[in-house]
Amino acid sequence: MRKQKNLSLTSHGLRCKLNVAFYLMSVLPLLVCMYLVSNYILPRVGLQLDIAVSILISVFVAFAGFYVIKEVFDRIASVSTEAKLIVAGDISRKVEVGYKDEIGDLGEALNQLTQRIRANMDELKGYGAKSTEINLEIHKRILILTNLLQISFLISHGDKLDNILKFTVEKSRALANSDAAYLFIKEEGSDNFSVRIKDGINSERLLQLRLNRDDKIFNKLIEENQPLILDKENTLAEDMQKAFYENFELKSTLALPVNLKGRLIGILGIGNKSETILYRKDDRELLELFTKQIAIAAENDILMQRIRELEVKDALTGLYNEVFIRNRLEEEIKRAIIYRRPCAFILLNIDNFRQFHEKFGSLQAEFTLKTIASLIRDSFTEVDRVARVGNNEFAVVLPEKNKRQAGGVAEEIREKIDSAFSKERDVNKRLTVSAGVSENPLDGVSAEELITKAKEALNFAKKGGKNRIGILSQKL
Repeated sequence: MRKQKNLSLTSHGLRCKLNVAFYLMSVLPLLVCMYLVSNYILPRVGLQLDIAVSILISVFVAFAGFYVIKEVFDRIASVSTEAKLIVAGDISRKVEVGYKDEIGDLGEALNQLTQRIRANMDELKGYGAKSTEINLEIHKRILILTNLLQISFLISHGDKLDNILKFTVEKSRALANSDAAYLFIKEEGSDNFSVRIKDGINSERLLQLRLNRDDKIFNKLIEENQPLILDKENTLAEDMQKAFYENFELKSTLALPVNLKGRLIGILGIGNKSETILYRKDDRELLELFTKQIAIAAENDILMQRIRELEVKDALTGLYNEVFIRNRLEEEIKRAIIYRRPCAFILLNIDNFRQFHEKFGSLQAEFTLKTIASLIRDSFTEVDRVARVGNNEFAVVLPEKNKRQAGGVAEEIREKIDSAFSKERDVNKRLTVSAGVSENPLDGVSAEELITKAKEALNFAKKGGKNRIGILSQKL
């Protein structure tokens, strides 16, 4: 490049270089040739040394002009080649400037342009990374919302509490990308907390754990309603950390209280095997959402339980329900003990009803249940109480009747139902019932004891061929 710079004469402009090259290649050689021809060649024929030297000088000057033009066009071609590569997408290219002339200015402008493009590309990559992060966050929040809606759906449709809690704990672990999740529930009538639901690796071990207010690790959570955070930035004392790992087999955890109307009813936590985990604000907010869902589910379960306790009638048959008949039996037993009077209990079960339901469907099964319930109800007085206590099971409390009298009543019901369905053309529709009878105080002095004895008698009747009455070890 230095040699090219020296040969570019004193000018730093491309136009000047081209002018000089033109003059060197055309004007000066032409003038020299004209001078030599007019002064030497034409006057006398022959070629002398000075003429040869002049010709050589002219040729050299012409070649110098050609070289200058070549140097200019080589640089233009170089810049053009680099520009094509940049346009093709190779923005890592850089033009070698060399001289401070128009081509050099063009090269510098091209370099600045590619540098700006690289900067814009880097900025776009940054925006791309941020967009990806935002999209992931949006996707995560949609998943959270979807799962919260699923939990709300389960609650609103009266699903079992354990099913709701299991689903909630599983989603807590999955959405927080944790190795394990656990839910402690406060034991009724106690200050202790035991694991109700667990999920993830080594979760079976968690079922053995119990917590109370004296627990050093969870003391602040239980006493002060504060979250427990154990990660790479939040640590416990060495002995407490060791005890936590021995019990949970986890090296990090995030646990939050589950409160219902200002009262601590549980502890929801997630955990990981790694001690390099750092729980962020998002993790805590996510877990708080699930603790609120658990509290709502628990409150709903309490309300549903109260409703069930207040209800006394079965919606399908109009008979009393199981809760009512148990309470009524308990009351009648107490009254019978005080006045030294008998009290009998009958448990009736429809034979082969499951097969009937599977073969003829729910509508036919419900109609049949209503029919049998009506036949049973019409067989008793206003003093007696009839209830539906299972899908195809009925119970009757008979005050002032002993086992023999109750057995006779049960036999009448059996015959009535057998007669009502014996007219069916389809053999599979000819339903019968079996029954078991018990009496206070011969078979027990509590509702639970009389129900247990009646079940034993019912099983005896079923094993004896069905469509019969069982009275302890006897049959009518």
